Amino acid sequence: MAAHDESALSELHKRYARLLYALGVRMLRQHEDVESCVQDAFLNAWNHAGRFDVGRAKAKTWLVSIAHHRFLQELRDRPDTPLELEDWDAPTQAPGLINTLMTQQALLALDASQRRLVELAYFQGHSHAALASLTGLPLGTVKSRLRAALDRMRRALGEGQLGDLVTEGGEE
Repeated sequence: MAAHDESALSELHKRYARLLYALGVRMLRQHEDVESCVQDAFLNAWNHAGRFDVGRAKAKTWLVSIAHHRFLQELRDRPDTPLELEDWDAPTQAPGLINTLMTQQALLALDASQRRLVELAYFQGHSHAALASLTGLPLGTVKSRLRAALDRMRRALGEGQLGDLVTEGGEE
């Protein structure tokens, strides 16, 4: 893709668009915003493909990271207005069954406090400092517990399954 090969972009889109969309729906809950952010994530990947380092991450991890950062930015840019009840209850397109089961399996490996930290950080977009404030834990403790939770999720799933979604290292 670094050589601006459109077929490479098309292949990445075919493989990972549904995954990114499912993550976006869980974080943003508004389909129009999700579609825009997923498109922005692929455009960003296209424009910065030369920065991709196979030694640091798998392509899937890299794309999820780009999309996740875009979703977080969208959350930060939103005004602090609550969603209407209908929006919270609106049906969403379900992610693939395998990804859903793997995510649930990984989250079940965590104790309640670890699961809460992961959900607040990853799905609601809170920073480490915000987590420390919300939980009353020292910042270093929040960071250590999050890292331990992600390691536990990775071990629960085994290498090569969902582990590349929750880490920034890997190979492809």
